[in-house]
Formats: sequence, structure tokens, C-alpha cells
Amino acid sequence: MAGLSFCGNNVTKNAYSVDTGMLNNGCFVDALNLVPHVFLLFITFPILFIGWGSQSSKVQIHHNTWLHFPGHNLRWILTFTLLFVHVCEIAEGIMDTNHLHLFMPAFMGFIAATTSVVYYHNIETSNFPKLLLALFIYWVLAFITKSIKLWKFAEYGVGVLHLRFCITALLVVLYGLLMAVEINVIRVRRYVFFANPQKVKPPEDLQDLGVRFLQPFVNLLSKATYWWMNPLIIGAHKRPIELKKIGKLPIAMRALTNYLKLKDAYEDQRVKKAPSIWRSMYRAFGRPILLSSTFRYLADLLGFAGPLCIYGIVEHLNKKPVKEGSVYFMSSNELLQNTSVLAVLLFLALVLQRTFLQASYYVTIETGINLRGALLAMIYNKILRLSTSNMSMGEMTLGQINNLVAIETNQLMWFLFLCPNLWAMPVQIVMGVILLYYLLGTSALIGASVIVLLAPVQYLIATKLADTQKSTLDQSTERLKKTTEILKGIKLLKLYAWENIFCDSVEDTRGKELTSLRTFALYTSMSIFMNAAIPIAAVLVTFVSHALINKSKPSSSEAFAALALFHILVTPLFLLSTVVRFAVKAMVSLIPLYPVQVNGGFFTWGSNLSTLSDINICIPTGQLTMIVGQVGCGKSSLLLAMLGEMQTLSGKVYWRTLPSPPSSLPLPSPPSSIPLKNRYSVGYATQKSWLLNATVEDNITFGSPFNKQRYKTVIDACSLQPDVDLLPFGDQTEIGERGINLSGGQRQRICVARALYQNTNIVFLDDPFSALDIHLSDHLMQEGILKFLQDDKRTVVLVTHKLQYLIHADWIIAMKDGSVLREGTLKDIQTHDVELYEHWKTLMNRQDQELEKDTEIDNCQTALERKTLRRAFYSREAKNQEEEEEEEDDNMSTTTSRRSKIPWRVCWQYLSSGGFLMVFLMVFSKLLKHSVMVAIDYWLAEWTANADGPVNGTANGDECVFAGLPDSYYVPVFIILCGAGIALCLITSLTVEFLGLSAATNLHHNLLNKIIHAPIRYPRHLTYQILNRFSADTNIIDQHIPPTLESLTRSTLLCLSAIGVIAFVTPSFLIALIPLAVSFYFIQKYFRVASKDLQDLDDSTQLPLLCHFSETAEGLTTIRAFRHESRFKQKMLELTDTNNTAYLFLSAANRWLEVRTDYLGAVIVLTAAVASIWSSGKSLPSSMVGLGLTYALTVTNYLNWVVRNLADLEVQMAAVKKVNSFLSTESENYEGSMDTTQVPEDWPQHGEIKIQDLCVRYDPLLKPVLKHVNAYINPGQKVGICGRTGSGKSSLSLAFFNMVDVFEGRIIIDGIDICKLPLQTLRSRLSIILQDPVLFSGSIRFNLDPERTCTDDRLWEALEIAQLKNMVKALSGGLDAVVTEGGENFSVGQRQLFCLARAFVRKSSILIMDEATASIDMATENVLQKVVMTAFADRTVVTIAHRVHTILEADLVIVMKRGNILEMDKPETLLENEDGMFASFVRADM
Repeated sequence: MAGLSFCGNNVTKNAYSVDTGMLNNGCFVDALNLVPHVFLLFITFPILFIGWGSQSSKVQIHHNTWLHFPGHNLRWILTFTLLFVHVCEIAEGIMDTNHLHLFMPAFMGFIAATTSVVYYHNIETSNFPKLLLALFIYWVLAFITKSIKLWKFAEYGVGVLHLRFCITALLVVLYGLLMAVEINVIRVRRYVFFANPQKVKPPEDLQDLGVRFLQPFVNLLSKATYWWMNPLIIGAHKRPIELKKIGKLPIAMRALTNYLKLKDAYEDQRVKKAPSIWRSMYRAFGRPILLSSTFRYLADLLGFAGPLCIYGIVEHLNKKPVKEGSVYFMSSNELLQNTSVLAVLLFLALVLQRTFLQASYYVTIETGINLRGALLAMIYNKILRLSTSNMSMGEMTLGQINNLVAIETNQLMWFLFLCPNLWAMPVQIVMGVILLYYLLGTSALIGASVIVLLAPVQYLIATKLADTQKSTLDQSTERLKKTTEILKGIKLLKLYAWENIFCDSVEDTRGKELTSLRTFALYTSMSIFMNAAIPIAAVLVTFVSHALINKSKPSSSEAFAALALFHILVTPLFLLSTVVRFAVKAMVSLIPLYPVQVNGGFFTWGSNLSTLSDINICIPTGQLTMIVGQVGCGKSSLLLAMLGEMQTLSGKVYWRTLPSPPSSLPLPSPPSSIPLKNRYSVGYATQKSWLLNATVEDNITFGSPFNKQRYKTVIDACSLQPDVDLLPFGDQTEIGERGINLSGGQRQRICVARALYQNTNIVFLDDPFSALDIHLSDHLMQEGILKFLQDDKRTVVLVTHKLQYLIHADWIIAMKDGSVLREGTLKDIQTHDVELYEHWKTLMNRQDQELEKDTEIDNCQTALERKTLRRAFYSREAKNQEEEEEEEDDNMSTTTSRRSKIPWRVCWQYLSSGGFLMVFLMVFSKLLKHSVMVAIDYWLAEWTANADGPVNGTANGDECVFAGLPDSYYVPVFIILCGAGIALCLITSLTVEFLGLSAATNLHHNLLNKIIHAPIRYPRHLTYQILNRFSADTNIIDQHIPPTLESLTRSTLLCLSAIGVIAFVTPSFLIALIPLAVSFYFIQKYFRVASKDLQDLDDSTQLPLLCHFSETAEGLTTIRAFRHESRFKQKMLELTDTNNTAYLFLSAANRWLEVRTDYLGAVIVLTAAVASIWSSGKSLPSSMVGLGLTYALTVTNYLNWVVRNLADLEVQMAAVKKVNSFLSTESENYEGSMDTTQVPEDWPQHGEIKIQDLCVRYDPLLKPVLKHVNAYINPGQKVGICGRTGSGKSSLSLAFFNMVDVFEGRIIIDGIDICKLPLQTLRSRLSIILQDPVLFSGSIRFNLDPERTCTDDRLWEALEIAQLKNMVKALSGGLDAVVTEGGENFSVGQRQLFCLARAFVRKSSILIMDEATASIDMATENVLQKVVMTAFADRTVVTIAHRVHTILEADLVIVMKRGNILEMDKPETLLENEDGMFASFVRADM
């Protein structure tokens, strides 16, 4: 070594002699090759250090100067190839250590090539192409010097058989190509040799600093390794990733861009032939899928380098190369027999393979996201064109729409993701089988045939899995539907003591769902079992048949290369079944994508709502038209028909165009009228209030510009100011899902405010007074309709039951049974239809004096409704605070540790709810299985070691314990071990799945019981949270946690056993393991935090998108009436893009992780290989080296699974945590201190009620709503309770049922204190009719009598009393006629009548009516009052009055104010006191 010199230490003359000419001295030619490299380093280093040292910080911040020069990607690929060839050149030169000139230029070339790419990157990001001249000169010089060398080689007869010649030729080609790339940049950018250089701007996306998704814009290396994600992922550790941080999507990925792309492709086909959505998808998104498939092929082919390198390393482990003294020309073959070279090649192949694989995944996911955006936009456009009848007839339900948005489009995305696998797998399988045959001959084919024969079984299991999943989905949809109904009607269920009946019905459905889940678990475990068992079976068959056929043992190099190949083959075969299954699912998904179609059809609104017939009306411009009539006579339908929401059988609707905006609706078609399609915007307030999940202000302005004066006027007209004042953030408060935290009246007033605020010439108001009390109604009528709208000369159409307002109408339309009975002014009707006028008059008891304005309106309007509101928000805030407190713990110093900690406690809660026996079985069987797997491979190593003969000349008897034993000894043990391994695979897969199933069963059962038996607190915003526990969270616990848990335990144990084996074979590996473990720890730590944030962002951005879809579907009529379709489309596109951004970042983060863990895995393989080559001299049997390397290769596959599964499990455990948070709710006390047997069978027989000093509150933390109330009600008395909104009327009615916290005083009914009674007994013996009519899906019979205790006669009698007998008789099925979800197929009034019938069915001696007549017209109401007086003549009736005139006939009237009784006496007596509260109510109600 001492004499190491440039031209070798062969110190004879000829080393440095140039007698035969300069270029004929090989050493001089090599020295010449150094010149370009040195030149480049001299020129570029100063520029890099000086120029960019100062700027580097700025360059990084502003990515708005980034752009790619022409040939960007090609240059990076060529440079990387150049680096690889230099490495080969160095390796070839080093083999001959004496001659420095053989590898020194190559080494310098390597440095120069690296510098060139760094230099190029800096020039490119600062867009300063002039400096590229240096690179151009370098490529030219390098090309010339290498060409001289090649020419000299050829002259001296060194040819293709010699490695050095091949390397030089390759270098010449590469330098030539790079020179061409450089010339191309000069040609395009004209930065030198041209007079006018071309100015190029960076992409539009980068000039907009809001775009943070940089994948399309960074250089190739950063693209391949996701380097640009580093700041985001590492930063997540310090502060959570928020929406702001991930910014906007690049233009090319936005939903609108892709929608137009797909639409164009679809339209193009329309010209030629019937368009197919599949073909359009291929035309719009085919190219990236082909690119991704190419990456996939490259990755798969590189995958086979692993087994081949193992074969080479084990084969050539102990062969020492022969060296000669002079310059030695090596053949290519010799290089590939060098174990160190093979180890490096193995490393490079792994790195490349993984890079290509991740690139393929990324491209497909990005394409999938683009496709999803396009499809969502397509679906949304279809929804906006749905006819209302499609919705009301149940042809298209909200559930189906949500399904389309949430599930079906995602499945298509997944299908695209798995597409490249579909074409790559067959190639992978064929290649694998060919290589196996080359290694082991026919026995390999027998082994491979096992895999192929079992593949159909796997496919069968996969299809069965898909079917089971479908049936599980049906059952869970059914269960959810029932749960939703229970939660929506929980108040009624509790009041009627029916919660257990409904709870059992849910448990029944859950039972069916669990049966499906059991089957699902069985098939899943079979699938996992097949996956784990097939390679064992294949290896078993291969080696046993090899022993039988060849009568010889395979060498260890063959055995372990074959083992590695089998591992490779299993993956595509397993995935094939998954891919085929997904393909089937995606096909199924595409079927419903288009049929969101509106095929007119002749929809009269379905069978039980009267169709409109023979309508001829004119709506006068700028005037107030009122539409009146009984419940169900088609008033609302008339408005919808005018808006074009009903199917027109014949006739037309015309909207007049005027110089001013439009307003009237004449029927004879004048020349200046426009068809319905092109009508203008209409302000519209529906009967069933529809709110957006947005702030109060957004709900009222509804996209119109904000005008403070106008807004204030509208708020005052709808008396919303006091309500707004109560909200925590005023009118900037978000009102919850579908306005859940507001009362009916508040929601209705916001909807009316929206219609008033819009600057439309026409306003349609559909029964705006139904949920308001008398004062609010008057105020709205006076200030809102008469003053605000009429002053503006707007055309108003008002549907109402309040006949006392008819005096204000300019035009009246009276309807009956779907046709117009009369129309005209009130005077016209008075003269032409005296009978109708008289009928109205009696209903109104109208006095002509102006309505008394009650001064107290504004100040007395607080109490319950508003108290409830306050309560709703504060309990909501308390909830948010809890969450915030949790978050706050996370902030500051603890953030790092808290956010990266794994939720072990929740995991333990989950496992323990599965049962300890199952947990023990799972852990034990898993450990045993992995020990057996290692034993199988070790035994194989021992067996083949024998075939290799002695190592290093020493007999390896001391190394191999079982040396020299015959095959007949090895084969049986091998068979037994493999058999045990297969059996254990089955046991482990079953235990995990069934552990998960028993946990899911227990968690759901406990959750349902807790929720149903919890005391009811007014704020109903929780409904949606609870529903989420039952839908998304239960689904995660049922179907996602078990496979994740299985995968996590399996991949962790595989990695651990692999590292154990490598350490056992080459203990020195443990030294290298320490830095690897540290880097792995940090990668997983950073990734898990970022992944969780991004996953949360993905979830939280998906919810508004789903909400927007269902909001749109629910509010179609309103949106179309206002003509706001384009605004809603715009919002949908924004929401889709936001969700897609989150999802893109999530998948980029996954790629970031996988690239890093894969590279770590490659380093592990490299260190294992180097360690074993290094130890091989120290008598290490080659079979053990094979064992170690085969295990090292598996680590690369499983490392990223460990982290991904950990991250997934962490996210999924959140579902368990949420469910557990509800399990701590305390239940109502159902027991009571009396035994059921002590309560008489017929109690309460008389209906006598004593209220003694009663104090009531909704919650121990809240103020009392009733204070020291005393009253006595005689048996059979009819009692009316009245008072302003929030005076405590409803609270009193709930106190009878022990629904609220009675903390002082008592209520005694027929001698028994109700607080002592078991709740079930108390509630089942009383009857109540609520303000909001609640119907459940099922039959009419089920709605009247879910307990199935009554005869049909009794039910018909109840229907007759409720005036419904004829209508029900007309329905198909009579009592068994279908009631759709929420009773949507009946009008609001009809639903209320059903609720009355329900109360009559229960023959109770006490009936409580809680504002039960609020949403029905006066005629029906009068009939009802009569019925109550007659049918309930002998029973006690307590009526909470909405309209005071309904209780004028009562025996006793109680007037309440702020939780106290203000007046109590007979109505006549109370009326005598003219200053009294009751008298003022009656005057106002006239």
C-alpha cells in the first residue's frame, strides 16, 4: 500500500512512458478524464457558496419563482443513471487496488455529477438560466474525453466482453444525451447565442401563495421522496395541522377543472354513439393511470432482484477472486460474482423498486381524487335537478344521496387505486414461477401450483366477504334508521313508556347485523388464514417434492432464493382477490351514479296527498293574497305547483315579465309572459323550517349582500332580537345541524326572516304562524307582512290557518280537497258565498276593532323557549369546553409528548370489553405461531447446510448440530412444523376476529341502553353526536378495528422475529441496529401525529360536504325558489376541494412514511448483507447467511405496515373513546320506591290531581323553571293552562311524567305520590299529545299501538274520533298502510290528528295536551275540542293552550308567568277582571 501512486506501483518505465504517443498511455488518458470534472467543481463551487449562500433562506420561503426548465425530468433521470454507472466504474477499479488511475477519475466524476444536479436545481428555482452555460461546457468536455478513451479501447482490441469497455461506452452515451438536453434548453429559452431571450413565468398556482400542495412543482428527487412534506410533518409536532396550513388545491386538481374534463369527454361521445361513463372516465383520466401502471411494472420487475442477489451472495460467499499484478480487464460476469457488489446492487434495487412503487400509488391516488371531485360535481348537478316528488315519494332518500357521496364515490377512487395492480399482477406471477423453475426445477412448479390452485378459494372467500359486507350494510342501515327515529322521538317514547319496545326492536336488528358480522368475521379470518398459510404450504410441497424427485437436497442458495420468491408471490395473489372484489364493488357503484335522473313521469304527489285539480287563479301584483282551507286540502301544494316543484299533468303556469321585476301569475297567456323554467327568484319560507348549518346572519342573508338597516328591520319584524341577544355570539352563532338547538318557533321565524330579507318581488310564506304564539304571530303579521312587505309593494302569497288575519288580505283563495273553492276579496266572498263567510265568522269570533297591542310583548317574551336556547348553548359550550380542555392539555409544553403518545388506556378498555379469555388466547397463539414460523425456516437452513458441504475447508460439524443426517430424518420434522404453522395461522386469525366481535357486541349494547335510559335534557344538539356514535363509530368498532389489530400484531411480530434472526446469524448487526431504530422511532413519531391531524382534517372536511349534499336535497324547493343554484354549486365545489386537499395531503404523508421506512428497510438489508459477508470468513455457514438475508428482505415489506397500522389504530381507537364517554352517563331512576304490585291495576281510576309546593328544574346546575306551584284538579275536570312562551306551561306537563327534576314538593294523583312510582308504571298509565307530531316508520297500526294490545275496533274508533277514519280507509292496506320515515307522507295537520288518535287508544283517565293544536286549522281544531269534550267527558284533561280561545270552555283556567301561577279560576270569573292577564290574552286572540 505504501507505494500507492496514480499510475500504479509498477515502477517500471512503461507506467509513465509516452514514447508511443500521449494518448496511447492509458494512465494519461485517465488523467485527461479528470480535467472536465475538476473544471466543473472549480466553476460551480464559488457560485453555489457565494451566490446562493446569501439567498438560500429566501429561495425556500418564496416558491413563487419555481419553474421547470425544458427536459427537467429527463435530466434528473440521466444524472441518476450517470451516478449509478460511476459507482460501477469505481467498483470495477477498486478490484485492482494498485492502480489509482482506474477509479480516481470515476470518483471525481461521481462528485461532479452530484454537483451538477445541485447546481442545476438552484439555478432552476431562481429562474436564472444564463448560468447553465457552465454545465453545457462540462458536458461537452466530458463527452470528448470519454470518447477518446473509448476510441483507444477499440484500437487496442478491448471489446464488449470487457466490463471497462461497456462502462466507458455507457458514459459516452449519457454525456451525449445530457449535452443534447442542455442544447434543448438553449433552443427553447434562448438565454445565450440569441438576441431576445425568452421570459418564462412560473406556473399560476405558485404565484398564488395559498397553494401549499407542491408535489406537481418540485424537482424529481423531491417528488420521489416527498421531501417537500418535511416542514409540514415535522411542524405538526409543535402545532396541529389546520386547514389554513394545507391551503388550496392546484388548479389542475380542482373539482371544477376535472368536472369539465369528464363532462367534455362524456359530451364528445354523445356525438358518435351512446355515451358510457366508463369510456368517458378513461378518456378524461386514462393517461395518468397508464403512467402509474408503468411505474408498477418497473417496481415489480425490480422486486425480483432481491431473491437473485440472495442467490448470488450465498452462492459466491467463499470464492476469492484471483488477481494479477498488471492492469487487469475484468469481464462483466466477474463483477456480478463479487458478493460486496451484489450487496450494493441489492440495496440499490430495493431503493429503486420502492420509489417506483410509491410513485405508482401516488399517481393513482391523485387521479382517483380528481375523478372523485368530477363525480361529486356531476351528482350534485343531478340533485339540483331532482323533482320534489322523487324525494317525497321516497324514490331518492337522503340516505341514498349520502351513500352516493360518502361511500360509492370513494369506492370508485379505491378501484382506480387498485387498477395498476390488476394488470401488473399476472406479469409478476408468471415471472416468479419462471425464476422458481430455474432454481428448483419441476418441484418448484408443483409448489407454485399449490398457490395457483388455492387462488380460486381465495377469490371465493373474497366474493363471500363482499356479499356479507353488503348484507351487513343493509342491516346496519336498518338499525340506524330505527336508532334515528328513537332519538328524534325519544321524548314521546319516554312519555308513553315505550322506550323498551323500541329498544328491543333495535336490538333485534342489531342481532341480525351481528349474525352478518359473525359471518363477516369468519370469512375475514379465513382470508387472513389463507394468506398466511399458502406460502407455508407452497414451501412444504416444494421442498418435500424436491427431496422425493431429485433424491438430493437443494443447495442453500437455491433454497433461500426460492423462499424469498414465494414471499413475493403471495402478495399479488392475495391482492388479486381484493382487487377483483373492489372491481366488482366499483361496477356496482357506477350503476346508481347516473340514475339520479329525473324522468318526469306523472307525479301527482302520491296516493295520500290530494292532487291539485282544475286550478284557475290569478295572483294580483303588489298585493297580499291569502290561501286558506282545512288540513290537507292542498294549500302548500299550490305554492309548490306555482314554483314548478310539482309534475304538471296539463295546463301551464306563467310568470309575467314586467318592466319592473316580475310579480303576477295570470293564467291566460299574455304575449309578455315567460315559461316557468325562466321565472325569477322568489322569497320562500317553507312550512317545515329549513336552516343551513351556518350562523344566524348567514341563514337570514342567504347569500345576499349585507345591508345593516334592512337586516335590523327584518330582525325586529320577526321579533328575533331577544333570541339573538341570548346566543353566545349573537347573530354570529353557528346554529347546529338542521337548526337542532333552536325551538320550532325560533327556527320558523329565521326562515321567515330569510324570505323577507331577500330582495325579491314575490314572497311565498307557507304557514309561517304555525309554531308561533299569538303575540309573535301578531307582531310578525303587523310589522313583517303588512308593514315591511306591503310598503315595498311586494307580491305576497300567504298560506295560513289564522282566519282572523283575513281582514288584511287583498285577495283570498279558499281551497277544499285539492281545488279552489272560492277566490276574491273578503267583500266578494261575503256577498257571493254567505255560508262560507258565516262559517269563517264563527271560527274567528272576529271583532272589528284593531288588535290590542300588548305592551308587554317584548319584555315578557323570554323564559322557556329562550331559556332552552341558553341551556342548549351552554351545555354545548360545556361540551366544547371539555374538548377544548383536552386540547389545551395538549398544547404548550405537553403537546409533543401528549400528541405522540399511543392511547394505551383506550386500547385496554377495548380489549377488556372483548373478554380476558379471548385476549389471552390471541396473545398466546400469536407468539406461538411466529415461533413456529421461525423454526420452519431454521430447519430449512439446517437441512440445506448439509448439501453445501464443508465451509472454508473446515468440516462444519461444530456449526451444524444436525450435520450428516439423511433426508428421511429432515422431511418428517419439516412436515410436522409446517402443519403446526398452518394450524396456528387458522387459530390466530379466528381469535382476533372473534375478540373484536365480542367487544363490538358489548360496546353497542351498553351504549344503546345508556342512551335510551338517560334522562332527557332539552338541548337536542346532541342527537347528531349520538347518531354519529351509532353510525360511524359503531361501524369502525364492528369492521375496522379487528383487521387493523390483526395486521398490527402480525407485522410487528414479523419485524421483531426478522431482526431476531438476523442478530442470531450475525450479532454484529446489532451495532448498526441502534441508529436504525432511533431513526425509525422518529419517523413513526412524527408521522403518527401528522397523520392523525390530516385524518381529522379529512373527516372534518368530509362532514360539511355530506351536510351540504343533504341540506341541498332537503331544501331543494327553497333553493330553486330563490334561484340560488349557482351559489350552492360554488359552495359544493369549495367544500369538495377542501376535502380533497386534506385527502391528498394524507396520502402524500402516507407516501412520505413509506418511502422512508422502505429506505430504512433497504439499509437493514444492506447492513445484514455486509455483516454476513464480513463474518463469512469466520466459519459462518452459507445457509445461515441465506436465512438472515431472506428475513431482512421481509422487514422492508412490513416496517411501514407497523407504523401505518399504529396510526390507523390510534385514529380508530378514538371511536372507542367516544363511545366510552357516553357510557358514563347516568340513567333515569326507573325503580321508584314503590313496588309495581302495590299500584292498583286500574290506577289512576278517577283522575284527581293535587300539586303541592312543586319546584322543578331541568338539571341540578340550572335555575328552577317552576317555583312553589300549588293546584288542585278535581276528577274529570277540564283544565286549561296558558301563559306566554316560556312561562313554564310545558315544564308542568313534563312534571306529571317525572321527566324533569322535581327537587321539592310533590304531585299526588289518586292518592299516590308519582315520584315514588316506577317510571314505566307511571308513564304507561297517563296520556299526552305533544306540540310536534311524531310518527315512526312502519304501519298506522304500529303508530297507534306499538304494544299490540288493542283490537282493530278500538283502533278504528280512535281514528273516527280523530276524523281520520275515511282517509285511512281510502289507503291501500287500511290500518296496515305504510307510514314513511317521520310520517312524511302525511301533512303536518294529519300527523297531529294521528297523535290525537294515539292518545285516545290508551284509555287513560288523565290526558295532557301540550299545545297540540298549534299546527292545525281552526275548523279541525274546533272539531277536536268538541271531541275532547265528548270522548273524554269523564276523564281529566289538562290542555296547554296555544290559542286562548281553545280553553274558554274549560272548567278551570290556570295562567302562568315565569314559573309561578298568576291566576287560577273558572274562565268566566277570570274574564270579569278586565285588567287580568287572561282577559288581555283573550282580547289579543280575538
